[in-house]
Parts: sequence; C-alpha cells; structure tokens
Amino acid sequence: MNRRLLFIALGAGSAWLAGCASVGIVTSDVSSFGEWPAGRQPGSYAFERLPSQQAQTDEATMLEQAAAGALAKAGFKPAAAGQEPDVLVQLGARFLQSVRAPWDDPLWWGGGFGRFRNGPWMGPSWSMSWRYQSTVYQQDVAILLRDRASGKPLFEARASNDGTSRADAATVAAMFEAALMDFPKLGINPRRVTVTLPPPPPPR
Repeated sequence: MNRRLLFIALGAGSAWLAGCASVGIVTSDVSSFGEWPAGRQPGSYAFERLPSQQAQTDEATMLEQAAAGALAKAGFKPAAAGQEPDVLVQLGARFLQSVRAPWDDPLWWGGGFGRFRNGPWMGPSWSMSWRYQSTVYQQDVAILLRDRASGKPLFEARASNDGTSRADAATVAAMFEAALMDFPKLGINPRRVTVTLPPPPPPR
C-alpha cells in the first residue's frame, strides 16, 4: 500500500480545500474526553495557534473558519476585541491519501488478483492478473478547549472519516460539528455521528 502524507497539523499547502464533499451527509467516527465543569456555560473563545501554525497563517485561518460554525452551534461566541476569552481553542487536522485494491488482503498474491500462493484454486496454467486500485482519503480533525485563566484542558474531541474524495471546506466544517455534537456530554468512544451538509447555493 502506497501511503502519502498530504496534510498534518496545518502543514504546508491548502490542497485540502480543493476536493469535493460527500454528497448530502458526512459521517465521522467521534471520540471525546474531558471534564467540562457542571453548570458552566460555553461563554466566549479565542483561537490559540501553535508556533508551527503561526508559520502557516492561511491554512490556520481556513481551519478556524471551518470550526467556527461548530463552536457557535455548541453555544460559544468569539471574544470581543480587547476582551479576554473564557476558553482558548486549539485545532489540528491530518489528511492521508491511500491507494488500495478492493481485495487488499494477504491471501491474494502481491495484494492483487492473480495466481493464488500455494493454493488448490485453479491450475498452474491460470495466469490472469487483473488489478483495480482506488484512492481512499482519510481525514482527521481535533479540537481542544482550555480554560483561559488556569490553562486547564476542559474538553477534547476528535472526528475522523474516510472516503473516495478529498475533504473540502464543507466536509471539514461538518467534521468539527460532529466532534462537538454532544458537547459538553461524553459518549461511547468511538461513536458514529452523521451531519447533513447545507444545500449548495443556487446557480447564478
């Protein structure tokens, strides 16, 4: 299997915005952790960038824009200019591309469809070798909420999915929404969460 790292922790390039979102829905595997204080309201937030993210401002901004809608649905609002936020938000993302055959399995010779190794199926004259490969994209996003005053981590969530098209902005936004779907509650890790994509704008 040929695996190539496309994007990790807001790495170089913005190619992840060029792909196509899944049609209609995005289903992600979600895991969440933390101890959000009982009775505490979501409050205001500000994004906090790691040094590596500060060096990639365009990519960091794109990821923050993708997460903003999910934070709003969870009850958070951006801190007003000049005001200290209640929580600091750190984001991360990773995108992988794999080339796979549908029968990728050690039973098959070389990972493809060909002569079976040491098996009784067909005779030695069988030499057909038809292979089919497809590209699979694996996407992961992560969000961490920390108390601004104490620096204590309060809530962490991750969402991942895979498909045959590279994630675009709508897909990444839906993954962040899935990650915060149950906020501040925790659930079974991992669990499947489905988010319906907004309809595309009408043609002009």
